[in-house]
Amino acid sequence: MIRILLADDHPIFRYGLRAVLASDPETELVGEAGSGEEAVELTRRLRPDVVLMDITMPGLNGVEATRRILAELPGTNILIVTMYDDSASVLAALRAGARGYLIKGTDREELLRAVRAAAAGHAILSPVAAQYLTSQIARPRSGRQPFPELTPREHDILELVAAGYTNPAIAERAGLTAKTVRNYISTILAKLNATSRAEAIDRARAAGLGDSQR
Repeated sequence: MIRILLADDHPIFRYGLRAVLASDPETELVGEAGSGEEAVELTRRLRPDVVLMDITMPGLNGVEATRRILAELPGTNILIVTMYDDSASVLAALRAGARGYLIKGTDREELLRAVRAAAAGHAILSPVAAQYLTSQIARPRSGRQPFPELTPREHDILELVAAGYTNPAIAERAGLTAKTVRNYISTILAKLNATSRAEAIDRARAAGLGDSQR
């Protein structure tokens, strides 16, 4: 049996996943969490084989919860199941150590295949996430890449800023706190010698950033 913990703050979504897991003789739902903090605590106590984790939850978000769980229990297999399919969310989840990334609305068979793959230690990605990562790998890494002074994470944040996202929206998509986003943006402005957010946006858009996020 694959022991599963479900972490999502939407009771209706949990109900649907509960029904899917109950219909499969190889899976057992051992617990449900409605927040990131609860997900960390229940994982610590129940030691599930797989955690199905949403990104956006009250309090501690799913990316940070993933990071904390894996810091304490590195053998835990975590699958992100979210409504977000943007590049920043994919990268945030995978950098936190998630085993895979699925979009809500995935059909029953695909979800169960993902659960079994994660339990076996394999990575599983939705087609959107896989396409994004493939494009990142294929992207030429030359001196022509804009703003080489930025780290990959700062570059991702600048992409979202250039696309017009607010700080709270960036925090939600990237699995960060609002304070962390503010700190990133301050660092980005300093590295670009930009006097304002508007100037940074203008320069980023002139370099072609932001279009893929809008």
